[in-house]
Amino acid sequence: MLNFISFGSGSCGNCYYIYTETYGILIDIGIGIRKLKKYFHDYGLSVKNVRYVLITHDHADHVKSVGSFSNSLGVPVYATKEVHEGIRSNYCVRKKIDAANVRIIEKGKDIVLDDFTVSAFHVPHDSRDNIGFKIKYENTNFCLMTDVGHVTDEMTKAINDADYLVIEANHDEEMLRTGPYPEYLKKRVAGGNGHLSNRLCAQSLAANATGRLNHVWLCHLSEENNHPELARKTVEMGLAGSGNPDLAQLKVDVLKRNSPSGAYILK
Repeated sequence: MLNFISFGSGSCGNCYYIYTETYGILIDIGIGIRKLKKYFHDYGLSVKNVRYVLITHDHADHVKSVGSFSNSLGVPVYATKEVHEGIRSNYCVRKKIDAANVRIIEKGKDIVLDDFTVSAFHVPHDSRDNIGFKIKYENTNFCLMTDVGHVTDEMTKAINDADYLVIEANHDEEMLRTGPYPEYLKKRVAGGNGHLSNRLCAQSLAANATGRLNHVWLCHLSEENNHPELARKTVEMGLAGSGNPDLAQLKVDVLKRNSPSGAYILK
């Protein structure tokens, strides 16, 4: 059985877990270790079953606790060379990853992690580097892409191949335009290396998702410039207008910013 939990999805900290009955993979560790261990305990899980860590990019809300976690449990951390360099130079990461636990992943090349096959692809964002992950378990394709400046052809292919998808719906464009952010920050968020809006997320899904897609989770919502129900409704309306009856019935959930989701059974 394959399962998925989000332990946090937003600017305060991001962390996702995909796992079987015996072991699993953490994607990003931007929340505190004590909080993460509590969440594992609350779900009847053990952090000792985490065999691998994958990192999308080097911003603090995705990597703050990766060194502490990796070093204390001896868990290898997979990221691109540029992301590892960014982690080492990030002052928010107080404990750096031990050299013995550093693993380099190259975009476009599969790596096999026990029963999982992982492939990384580029995701535009204003970080040192940023990648999304395609994770295959038996015949199931799980895909995660967060902090998305804009959707590339490579990303549309990942959406097309996904059975389960975590994708950013960061902001409502009108809320961002009229909201409290200073102008430079509004431009950064809405720019091609910033964050994906609800509207563009909906458009990307409507144009590229297929009938094989079973479930979509919207991630990394802005607290100031979005609302969970608004994000969900925008995406559902886009899917309903796609002309594809399978997409009109697609399950869409919004991941919480500061607390865990439910434990979803994928297979």
